[in-house]
Amino acid sequence: MAKRDYYEVLGVERGASADEIKKGYRKKAKELHPDRNSDNPDAEAQFKEVNEAYDVLKDPEKKAAYDRFGHAAFDGGMAGGPRAGGYGGGPGQGDFASAFSDVFEDLFGDFMGGQRGPGGGRRSRATRGSDLRYNLRISLEEAYSGLQKQITVPSSVPCSSCSGTGSDGGSEPVTCPTCSGMGKVRAQQGFFTVERTCPTCSGAGQIVKNPCSVCGGAGRVQKDRALSVNIPAGVETGTRIRLSGEGEAGLRGGPAGDLYIFIEVEDHPLFQRDGMDLFCRVPVSMVTAALGGEVEVPTIDGGRSRVKVPEGSQSGRQMRLRSKGMPALRGSGSGDMYIELAVETPVKLTSEQKALLRQFEESFSQSNNPNASGFFDKVKKFWDDLAS
Repeated sequence: MAKRDYYEVLGVERGASADEIKKGYRKKAKELHPDRNSDNPDAEAQFKEVNEAYDVLKDPEKKAAYDRFGHAAFDGGMAGGPRAGGYGGGPGQGDFASAFSDVFEDLFGDFMGGQRGPGGGRRSRATRGSDLRYNLRISLEEAYSGLQKQITVPSSVPCSSCSGTGSDGGSEPVTCPTCSGMGKVRAQQGFFTVERTCPTCSGAGQIVKNPCSVCGGAGRVQKDRALSVNIPAGVETGTRIRLSGEGEAGLRGGPAGDLYIFIEVEDHPLFQRDGMDLFCRVPVSMVTAALGGEVEVPTIDGGRSRVKVPEGSQSGRQMRLRSKGMPALRGSGSGDMYIELAVETPVKLTSEQKALLRQFEESFSQSNNPNASGFFDKVKKFWDDLAS
């Protein structure tokens, strides 16, 4: 079965502009998408045909070859066709995801903040304000409880003199005569079509005839803004908070960008954090570790807890305090707090204390130091094995 003319498939005239081809593709792709035509058995084949046609006609090089040789340019029948000339695969083998993104933009662009420009085309993304980043350092206690934080963000805001239009007196910008509002211009150079940013409007698609004297036609001015930010309990280093529309103002009335606040939680002198759990290293005396006892430890909420130290505790032993850690950022519940014992060896002993310790050590048996006894038994066996 002979292939249909690609221009006919997209419903556009031969010689149509890139914008007209794109509009035709969007229209046909939405009409024939299989998800919208479950009762049409031919919808999937027609949808593939539309994508095949657009894959060729959207590419200036492929389009030029098709206009000259027709379908023969892609079936290997022309010696000077795209396959021989190094274009790569034929139609239908291009970037389908890239082509379909146009349909996705049409279907969902209004929900994503897309803006229409002159002639129904989508306004250049350059008119949208830039997203801003703000690094915010908070303490571990603040991360535990959450807080309302006042921050000052250096940014750009719509010019009040021209109401963000960039024009003196608030008049609307006009369509750029050079690119007809597309923001790009094309020039034919032999076999190739070169596309570049419009030099007149710098890609905006519009020009300001009478620029505002305050903002110079940009529609925005630099200004520090004070914002109140709600930091939820449970945040940790790397948590990102997005404030929609609080970024840089758009160019000449375009939508504002977003403000992203990146949280950095400062190190704490007492607690180390691991996710929702907290760890606190607590020194205990050699006597308390040997005989047992109690130690009082702080908790992140400012309280105190008494922890029982079992008799014969060694350094590194951990005890858990349930639900004394950090709260969950999303959901309910809290982590735990772990107390790690650090048995402290006494220093700066007097002669009398040293004598008492030596006398105390002489009274030890193997059962008093099971780890040491076991270790040296293994060392002795190691040396005996080498000797034999």
